[in-house]
Amino acid sequence: MAKKTPKIEGFTWTVEDVNLINETETWGEILVALGQDDPRLVALTADLGNSTQLERFKRAFPQRFFNVGVAEQNLMAVAAGMAAMELVPVVCTYATFAVLRAAEFVRTDLAYGGRNVKIVGTLAGVAFGQGGPTHHSVADIALMRAIPEMVVLAPSDGTELGCALRAAIAHQGPVYLRTGRGIEPPLGGRDDPFVIGKARTLRPGDDLTVIACGPPVHEALRAAERAARQGISVRVINMASLKPLDTAVVVSAARETGHIITVEDHNVIGGLGTAVADVIAGHGLRCSFRKLGHQDRFLVMGIPEDLMSLGGFDEDAVFAAICDAVGMTPVLESEWSDDP
Repeated sequence: MAKKTPKIEGFTWTVEDVNLINETETWGEILVALGQDDPRLVALTADLGNSTQLERFKRAFPQRFFNVGVAEQNLMAVAAGMAAMELVPVVCTYATFAVLRAAEFVRTDLAYGGRNVKIVGTLAGVAFGQGGPTHHSVADIALMRAIPEMVVLAPSDGTELGCALRAAIAHQGPVYLRTGRGIEPPLGGRDDPFVIGKARTLRPGDDLTVIACGPPVHEALRAAERAARQGISVRVINMASLKPLDTAVVVSAARETGHIITVEDHNVIGGLGTAVADVIAGHGLRCSFRKLGHQDRFLVMGIPEDLMSLGGFDEDAVFAAICDAVGMTPVLESEWSDDP
């Protein structure tokens, strides 16, 4: 029997690899567990069941899984109809298609109608960088935040996505969850429950605050660790809930550290940085502020790591921004020495 050829070759990962991730809790496993407890739960996709975690739900509940084909607008309309019949649809497709192709249906059929639908937008940001600009989802936060009644969540890894999914399904109303590649390492130490509207401080600090969402949280943590070796105390906040936003944690960070940097795999217009800036301005706070993310331009095709570097929000870029904010010269790791 001939060896099966991967769907995508020549990159650092394949679409099929996403289904091979074996974390303690993936969101797909949690969806199945929730489906066992709640018979109202149904799953829908637009011809992406095999490349998303919905395949697990399909195997467990074949009569509650629906593939509408490559028709994202119909996907949202069907989900709205199911929600009107008191089912709880979980819709999953690539973020760029869920938000851009189906935008009017999301706004009118789901949000305006107050339908209890949960949208999981996979491969958000430049997670599918190899797909080129048509598959780069760097405007989804801005669009979804602008839709009334829509909750917007951006977990940092698969484990947090599972926790966020539990909270989303418990919430009455439409929710949008954006995901990365699904292969991000779990942050760990998540003993507290995921709460919509609440941020999570991952690292204490007094000199500066970095607020991040999604996979860039990992870049922020690594940059903060480097800054600590240079004597800079950096607070790192995981703002997984973008709407509603934890305004209290932003106000405290601005008052207590005096410097805020936001980091996101999204256009700097309308995303996390804009949401945080609104809080700072709305409360009349005095602090230095900088947004790291895609600088309002289309990107080239490439692997996510390269596009994050090109976008200026990878670990190196965050570290440089931290040093610049506090007026220190970055010291490269190679310049450090253990010699006395």
